[in-house]
Amino acid sequence: MKETKFRNYICWGVTALTVIVLSITFTFFLSRFQAVKETMDLVAQILMPVIYGAVLAYLLLPVYNRSRSLTARWLSAVWKNGGAVKSTSRALATVVSLIFLFVIVVGLFWMIIPQIYTSIMGLQETLGGNLNNLAFWLQNMFEDNPSVERAVIPMYDQLTSQLQNWLTSDLVPNMSTLIGGLSSGLLSVVLVLKNILIGIIVMVYLLNIKETLSAQGKKIIYSLFPLKAANQAIEEIRFLHRVFGGFITGKLLDSLIIGILCFVLLNAMNMPYALLVSVIVGVTNVIPFFGPFIGAIPSAFLILLVSPMKCLYFLIFILLLQQFDGNILGPKILGQSTGLPSFWVLFSILLFGGLFGFVGMIIAVPTFAVIYSVISRLVNRSLMKKELSIETADYLNLERIDENKKHI
Repeated sequence: MKETKFRNYICWGVTALTVIVLSITFTFFLSRFQAVKETMDLVAQILMPVIYGAVLAYLLLPVYNRSRSLTARWLSAVWKNGGAVKSTSRALATVVSLIFLFVIVVGLFWMIIPQIYTSIMGLQETLGGNLNNLAFWLQNMFEDNPSVERAVIPMYDQLTSQLQNWLTSDLVPNMSTLIGGLSSGLLSVVLVLKNILIGIIVMVYLLNIKETLSAQGKKIIYSLFPLKAANQAIEEIRFLHRVFGGFITGKLLDSLIIGILCFVLLNAMNMPYALLVSVIVGVTNVIPFFGPFIGAIPSAFLILLVSPMKCLYFLIFILLLQQFDGNILGPKILGQSTGLPSFWVLFSILLFGGLFGFVGMIIAVPTFAVIYSVISRLVNRSLMKKELSIETADYLNLERIDENKKHI
C-alpha cells in the first residue's frame, strides 16, 4: 500500500515537473520568438540541401520501391546470391529514380519554359491591340448607359496603363534574364544551384538507407518510451506516412492529369495561351479547394485581353473541369486518403497558408488530417473509459447526461 502511494506521488511529481518545464519553455519561446525564428531560419538555410534531398526522396519513393521490387524479383529467378541480388536491385532502382527525375526536370525546362516565354513575349507584342479591342467592346456594351461608361472606362484605362508598365518594365526583362539562364541547359542550372546538386546526392543516400534509418528510429522510440506508448507512436508515424504519401503523390498525379487535359481541350477550343494557362491551372490545382480559383483568375484575365467571349467560355470550361476533378478524378486518385470533413479542409488551408505561405497550403490538408485523427481517437478513448457513446449523432440534441446512469 505504501509502495503504491509512493509511486503515485512520484508520478504526480514527474507530471508537475514536466508541466512546469514545458510552461517555462513556451514562455521563453514567446518572449524570444524573433530570435528563435531567426535561428530556425538559419538552421533551415544550412540544412536546405538535406531538406531538398528528403523531399525528392519522399516523392520518388514509389518509383524506387517499385523498381527495386521488380528488379529483385527478376534477378532472383536467374541469380541465387541473395546479397548480390539485394545490392544490385538497389543500385538499379537508384538509377531508375535518377533517370525519372532527370526526364521530368528536362521535360519541364525544354518544353514548357520556352513555350511560356514565347507566350509572354507574344502577349507583350499584342497587348496594345488587345487592350484597344477590349476598350472598344466595353464602350459598345455600355453605350446605352453613359453613367456606367463614365465610371468604368477611366478605371479600365488606369488598370491597363499600370499593366502595360508592369509588363514592359518588370516582367519581360526579368523573364528574359531568367529564361536566358535556364535555357542554357539543365547541367549549368544544377552546377549553379549547389543546393539542388547536394540535395540529389542526399536523395540517393536516403533512398538506399531508408530501412536502416527506419530501424534506428524504432530503436530510439522503444528506448525512450514504455512498450505500449512506443507501439502507439510507431503506429501514428505509419498513419502519418500513409496520409502524406497518399495525398501528396496523388495530388501531384491529379494535377498533372488536369494540366494535360486542360492543354488538350484548350487547344481543341482554339484558346489563346493554351500552354501557359494549362501550366497555371495544373500548378495551382495542387492547392486543395482554393487552387482552381487561384489559377482561373490570371488565366481568365489573359484570355479576356484577346476575346471577352472566349474568356466567358474559358470560365465555363474551368468550372466544368474542376467539377470533373473534384467529383470524379480527384476521389478516384486520392480515395479517402485524409478523411477530413470539408470545413476542416478550408480551415486548415487558411491556417497553414497564413503561417507558411504556398508550401503551407499544400501540406495543410494531410497535416491537419493527422491532427484531427489523433484528437478524435483521444476523445473517443476518453469517452469509452467513461462508458459514454462515441457516436456524434448521439450528442446532437443532448442537454445533459444522468450522472447515475451514465448513458445518453
